[in-house]
Parts: sequence; C-alpha cells; structure tokens
Amino acid sequence: MRTPIIAGNWKMNKTLAEARTLVSAMRDDLAQLARDGKIEIVLCPPFIAIPQVAELVAGSPIRVGAQNVHWESKGAFTGEIAPAMLNEICDYVIIGHSERRQFFSETDQGVNKKIKAALAHHLKPIVCVGENLAQNEAGQTDALVGAQVRAAFQDISRDDARGIIIAYEPIWAIGTGKAASGAGANAVIGITIRGALADLYGEEIAQAVRVQYGGSVTPKNVAEFFAQPDIDGALVGGASLVAADFVAICQAANPKGR
Repeated sequence: MRTPIIAGNWKMNKTLAEARTLVSAMRDDLAQLARDGKIEIVLCPPFIAIPQVAELVAGSPIRVGAQNVHWESKGAFTGEIAPAMLNEICDYVIIGHSERRQFFSETDQGVNKKIKAALAHHLKPIVCVGENLAQNEAGQTDALVGAQVRAAFQDISRDDARGIIIAYEPIWAIGTGKAASGAGANAVIGITIRGALADLYGEEIAQAVRVQYGGSVTPKNVAEFFAQPDIDGALVGGASLVAADFVAICQAANPKGR
C-alpha cells in the first residue's frame, strides 16, 4: 500500500513572523496526524523561512521541503540555491512546478538535471507534471504528460525512481478555483503517468511510485481525490496557507479518518 503524502507549497507567501504563526497554529495537529496515521506531511515554505520552519517542527514527524533547487553543486549562479545548501535542513524539494516552467522557462531537460542533483544530495524530489487548458481541450493531455514523465525520469535508476514523488497538476486548475474531477485526475494518473512509468521500469515500479494531485485542492473537494485508487495525496497551494484548511486536508488523507 502506498503511503499518502500531503505537501503544502506556500509559494511566495509568508514573512518570517507569519511563517512562525502559521506553523505554530497547526504543528501539533499535523504532528499527531503524521504520528498516528500512515501519512507523510511536508511543509514547503520560501527559502528564507526553511531554517525557521525546520526548527519549529524538529522532533516531530512533519517534514520540510524546498520549492526549487539548482542542478549545480556550487558556482556563479546568482539567486539560485544548490542542493548541498538544502540537504541539511530539508527532506524534499519541489521540481518542475508549472509556475517555474511558465514564468522561468524551465524545460523538461532542466527538470531531469535537477532531479539527478537532488537525488545525489539525498533530497526527495516532488516532480510536477501537467497540461494547460488549451492542451487539455485539444486532447493532448496523454501525450504531453506522458512525455513530461519520460523526460523527467531519463537515466534515473529503478531504485531512485521508486522514491520519487510525482505531482499531477493540471495547470488550468492551479489558482483558478477550477479543480479537475476526482475521476478525471485518477485517469490521467492511473493510465498516463503510471503507464509511462511502466514503459520505463515495469509495472511493479509504476505501482510503487506515489502520485499526488495538485490544483485548487480545498477541504471541500479533497475527499473526492483521496477516494481515488491511484491518487496518493495532494500538493496543496493556497489552502496550505490557512492552518485549519491544511489540517482538514491532512485529516482527510489519514487512513484512520476515512
């Protein structure tokens, strides 16, 4: 059985004081859920807040992640963060988020390089894939998402592939209030994403990899996604900035609460 994983992507939100307030408001509830239920919970604040958040959740089962990483270990890359700078304070790193692809010209090849760098520095990648509205309406979801998965996992070993998290985030559902249906997201994950993984590694690995859904996840709609057999959690944006909402989403993922 795949363990559900809920990751809160704070994006470019929360000052240090606000980050402390948010974590303090939900830390005990999240720690209890992660401790008693068979789920993983990851908080992904902006870079400057990572050390503070890590300190606040130290000793608990709550994990911390970064929102991006560079593929080089060091060098003249102004404004970037090297994987070696993160692995002492992080467990996870989000790679290839649609906003990085859209606004910062990230490519499938760059995503692959970042995954390899993260793995080399013992960071667990959360790799984002997904189509925009025009691609969805043109019937290109299967081809596009499948190609993103194959490119992301190029030259990744079977053992490393097993531990990578994939987040299916239809771009048309991010920050729009429009969420994919549970059945629709499950079909893309179960057929397209796991199908691409099966082509690369075989069915056993395809069924072992955890795949989240991301895109306008809220406490009101999350049960629809968690009820699907191929969805293993959520990459949560706006709702992760509200303590009560994020706790409610994690409660819905807790097998003991289902």
